[in-house]
Amino acid sequence: MNDASGALKSPRKLIIAIDGPAGAGKSTIASRLARKLCYVNLESGAMYRALALKAIDNDASFEDEAALVKLADDSKIRLEPTLGGNRTLLDGRDVSSRIRERDVTEGASKVSVHPKVREWMVAHQREMGIGGGVVMEGRDIGTKVFPDADLKIFLDADPVAREQRRLAQNKNAGTMTSSLAAEIRERDHRDRTRAASPLVAAEDAVVIDSTAMSEDEVLARVESLVAHRAARS
Repeated sequence: MNDASGALKSPRKLIIAIDGPAGAGKSTIASRLARKLCYVNLESGAMYRALALKAIDNDASFEDEAALVKLADDSKIRLEPTLGGNRTLLDGRDVSSRIRERDVTEGASKVSVHPKVREWMVAHQREMGIGGGVVMEGRDIGTKVFPDADLKIFLDADPVAREQRRLAQNKNAGTMTSSLAAEIRERDHRDRTRAASPLVAAEDAVVIDSTAMSEDEVLARVESLVAHRAARS
């Protein structure tokens, strides 16, 4: 297998975009890849979750775009790398665990449909990653945030497989799972049909179907793509 650490020998650090639907494994792969490369893992989803939490804490409606943008303008969202993954800081407060709870997860999907909210997020995400040396995962990274990314990956999987993975994750976390599959399907529909930056693979993205692949197999495939791209830099 090619060693992705060869990317560090590149004259410049790469911008790597990983997109895909919920449950495809992009967050895990992005986190592991970033640690492998000594890159920063920029989680767009964590940023939307942080804003959703701010809305919850301030009793702001997920449907009120203007109120959400004002909250964003008044917020400081920071991702702090650690050996165990990113910490998400909202106005200086560690909300890493809170933003993974179901009410915030559902809110993040609703917050993300607003064009002006996405504009705010894209501007801040570009600012955080413009210097390279980043692995960024989300739903519109390769199409909207970094359309000129050095490497674009679209990680997908069969809907049933994605639902089973999320059910297993939430079961391990002690979360109720009775309606989780339906929520994932609803989120898929919302993400793929929204007017602002719908979930779609970039034309030049490498599509990886992880349905029958283990996490290590997916990571090995991505590392090979990174090493190949770095060799051309």
